[in-house]
Amino acid sequence: MLSKRLAALLLLSIAVSGCNFKGVPDPALSDRDRDYLALVPKREMDLPYERYEIDDTTGEKPGTIVVDTKMKFLYFVLPGKRAIRYGVATGAEAYGWTGKATIARKAEWPHWTPPAEMVARWPHLKPTLAAGGLPGGPDNPLGARALYLYDGNRDTLYRIHGTNEPETIGHEASSGCIRMRNIDVIDLFNRVPAGTQVIVR
Repeated sequence: MLSKRLAALLLLSIAVSGCNFKGVPDPALSDRDRDYLALVPKREMDLPYERYEIDDTTGEKPGTIVVDTKMKFLYFVLPGKRAIRYGVATGAEAYGWTGKATIARKAEWPHWTPPAEMVARWPHLKPTLAAGGLPGGPDNPLGARALYLYDGNRDTLYRIHGTNEPETIGHEASSGCIRMRNIDVIDLFNRVPAGTQVIVR
């Protein structure tokens, strides 16, 4: 309860200080989205990690995605020096990464195959790999949407994606990928085309 009060006070103080926060409505959902999302665990989000339109602090051009790995925020830069800010989970320190990439492809309720490096760390994933991975759905760790990050023609194996573990938002939790709430990754997915530049700091 105390943390919620502190979060509310923090949000209020930032809004009053002129950062000009504005809530962003939820995106439209397909029938499949509604059916699958109903099966994903629910978690009340801490206020700072909700989805807001704010004054842009990134300095990047409109249409760019910027990930702040320290503060656990993803920004989609809008025209007029504005941005939409989303709460995210980032890579645990040993598996985090920074740099630039481009969204080469997008997928709804994507199939997931654990990479070899992940299977080497977590042998319990061997049966999943042997089965050809997991089909898209509420039990899939990529969640509702995935944006595949490439360096030129090379797949970095990093993604911006949803999650079936919403409690990880705001923390270091992944193997390097950027996790978002499913409703947030659907919103971002609808806004960005293939070819979008992503900057991870």
